[in-house]
Amino acid sequence: MGKRKVTILETAVTAITDIALFIEGQGLPQTAKKFVDDAFEFFEKLSDETVEHRPCSYNFWKDLNYRCVTYKKKYVVAYISWEKEIIICDFVSAKLLK
Repeated sequence: MGKRKVTILETAVTAITDIALFIEGQGLPQTAKKFVDDAFEFFEKLSDETVEHRPCSYNFWKDLNYRCVTYKKKYVVAYISWEKEIIICDFVSAKLLK
């Protein structure tokens, strides 16, 4: 048992960057940096091969066989899970999926 390789697609990186820039624009540069650091630490935790999350309920992602996990009760991380690798595909506000 161990860890899988984590690959993060540009769409997820861009989403995190946009959120961090918004936070920084509110005059909170340290909070923005912490948000980015925490998000990437969370992605690394998803590499544990003993953990498997539910398939996404959002129809578009469901059709792509993505798995979904909630991050900080506010965001949803969509990823593809393979035996040796996970691919982080998207990172969005949970409000946008309702």
